[in-house]
Amino acid sequence: MPVKDNIVVGLDIGTTKICAVVGELTDKEVNIIGIGTHPSIGLRKGVVVNIESTVDSIKKAVEEAELMAGCEISSVYAGIAGGHITGFNSRGIVPIKESEISQQDVDRVIDAARAVVIPMDREVIHVLPQEYIVDEQTGIQNPIGMSGVRLEAKIHIVTGAVTSAHNIIKCANLSGLDVCDIVLESLASGEAVLTDEEKELGTMLLDLGGGTTDLAVFSGKNIKHTFVLSLGGNNLTNDIAVGLRASIPDAEKIKIKYGSCVGKNINSNDTIEVPSMGGRTPRKLSRQILGEILEPRMEEIFTLIKREIYRAEMENLLHSGVVLTGGSALLSDVTEIAESVFNLPTRLGKPIRITGLVDVVNNPMYATGVGLVVYGAKNQTKKKFRIRDGNIFNRVMNRMKKWFNDVI
Repeated sequence: MPVKDNIVVGLDIGTTKICAVVGELTDKEVNIIGIGTHPSIGLRKGVVVNIESTVDSIKKAVEEAELMAGCEISSVYAGIAGGHITGFNSRGIVPIKESEISQQDVDRVIDAARAVVIPMDREVIHVLPQEYIVDEQTGIQNPIGMSGVRLEAKIHIVTGAVTSAHNIIKCANLSGLDVCDIVLESLASGEAVLTDEEKELGTMLLDLGGGTTDLAVFSGKNIKHTFVLSLGGNNLTNDIAVGLRASIPDAEKIKIKYGSCVGKNINSNDTIEVPSMGGRTPRKLSRQILGEILEPRMEEIFTLIKREIYRAEMENLLHSGVVLTGGSALLSDVTEIAESVFNLPTRLGKPIRITGLVDVVNNPMYATGVGLVVYGAKNQTKKKFRIRDGNIFNRVMNRMKKWFNDVI
């Protein structure tokens, strides 16, 4: 297959599925030309627990995407999630050397803001500028060229466990892929499904995955808060398996086909057939039982997220409401239960501002994969889509050495 130099590939390494999305870059837009998915076996709650199984799943998803796109995939932007992810805000202040603010001043103030003590077993994944303040003038997005005496920056730092990040890179490398960058999955999903107006006004993005629920709060076009809850669609499946005494695969099929998050919306006459274990005859049960099982669990997930929103004092920023993405967002009535818990307007988030295979990826479960492509298109090097100089392990080591030199 030919190697194209104008493609960006997003690799969503999730708990339930591995998804590879291939995007071709044109002048002003991202054209989706290939997608490949395969069930994920080697992850639990967003963290790699079996490298061999994960590598096998990545290879199969990438092969499928290569066949559809008609090109060879050599490097990817990989998503990362899991309960080990933490985000916090920081700020830094520096004096301005010249009469005008330069790129060097911006770099210095970002370095000052990120000079916080991070445990050795954690790694900085993102440093996201929120706003700049020049001589107490707030709300500045790009201060370069402005006059002033003092420059201040507010940033959001996302960190993750070094081992978890390295295991994702290792799995990609063993699959024959180079990793251009590791991207927080909720940040990538926001790139795919949120409008500029929603990012400006204030939105809560919830990525309802299989192993985790990822929260990202956007306001003023920037990310203000991130959080990962170690509950997701797999917990719903386990609840069904226990409640109906069914196997996990059967419970997953029942959840996808008949699942509803609001019991009162289910017709009392509707029934479902539950395959029994151990060769017993199947049973017929009322479908309302599913609502009684799923509704409390979804309420619990949303209530825990709401508690985090209030803990972080972000409740007054969510003026445009809630956007739900991820495979578990496909459950019927999930937006209704979210609206009742958060008391905010809620919608499903599907990828926007893309061309090509729009009908194929027009689904909340592909939001992260498409978002990784959009993120890669915005943040790629000037050499177009080429493997970045040096291995990502070397970049991590250089980053740590630079940090130590700055501190010492």
